[in-house]
Amino acid sequence: MSAPGRLGDLLGIDHPIVQGPFGGGLSSVALTAAVSEGGGLGSYGAHILTPDAITALVTELKAATSRPFAVNLWVPLEGERSALPDHAVFTAHAERLRPYYEELGAAAPAYEDVEALPDFDDQVDALLAAAPPVISFVMGVPPRRVVDEARRRGIALIGTATTVDEAVVLDEAGLDAIVASGSDAGGHRGAFLAPVRESLVGTFSLVPQIADAVAAPVIAAGGIADGRGIRAALALGADAVQIGTAFLTTRESGASGAHKRQLGTPAARTTVLTRLFSGRTARGIPNRFVRDMAAYEDAVPPYPVQNALMQPIRRAAAAQGRPEYVNLWAGQSAALAGDGLGAGEYLARLVRELPRQDAPFGSPRAR
Repeated sequence: MSAPGRLGDLLGIDHPIVQGPFGGGLSSVALTAAVSEGGGLGSYGAHILTPDAITALVTELKAATSRPFAVNLWVPLEGERSALPDHAVFTAHAERLRPYYEELGAAAPAYEDVEALPDFDDQVDALLAAAPPVISFVMGVPPRRVVDEARRRGIALIGTATTVDEAVVLDEAGLDAIVASGSDAGGHRGAFLAPVRESLVGTFSLVPQIADAVAAPVIAAGGIADGRGIRAALALGADAVQIGTAFLTTRESGASGAHKRQLGTPAARTTVLTRLFSGRTARGIPNRFVRDMAAYEDAVPPYPVQNALMQPIRRAAAAQGRPEYVNLWAGQSAALAGDGLGAGEYLARLVRELPRQDAPFGSPRAR
């Protein structure tokens, strides 16, 4: 069995394995706790939660596990929280989706009912006050005051980089560990220094470059689903790995049955980047909706407007077991996932496949 390495020393975990945080209801307390109890780092995506809900979440997680866990937030991109488009533009976007609302028996959201995103500053203040063992971020660099307050409270911070330049910025900002999120990864892309199209570096090209460029421990993410991927990532300089898609298939995950049934199948061999479900670029399995609406990739409104317009469609499709209209977030190794194991069972399998304890791994700076 492999030793936990620098990340284990930093976070107090037994194995160099992090469960990827999922937003939009895909996370669950049961999943996070199961991974943490098994000696990995369980994570929960909280970017859509209000401050009060974040406080309650951390209380629930602390009751579910005595081991370290992470809560994840999105750093807002500039302009993303600006006002809604005017009523006429919003209505035109909704009309484009009307056939799908009607087919699924879902009601289009009214202009007046589209809610603003929770305020990031309020979210992070609530999270700092609740003091989870670890806070992780995607989409940017947390403010200096957050880094200072986390250090004062003994909270470890993890940032996420899609390029070497982003990793260097996070390292200079004082974050404790950095996720090297390759373009293989499922779900939303977190590029924040350059457009997504200029920030699509594959995991096994990105990891060694980031490991050479930063002092913080590096966590490889994207396209890793089994021991082969873990061993490759560690050999390339990662101190640990983050696995997302394969944990979505576990019994504790909040993914819908329609979503889970697509993972681990031949359909999951192909993934695409799309803005159609949320207005932000994300990787998922192409389905009928993605193919039918491909011509509108650049026309849909940005997040969170498109996300709000699609929410009734996604929810109705999931409830009806219709994967052709569900956002099937998945990384490029999604076809390797999907045994329907419990999260603890899957983690134990990964641990058995780790390199032996005397095998060197991690970034050259750590050796």
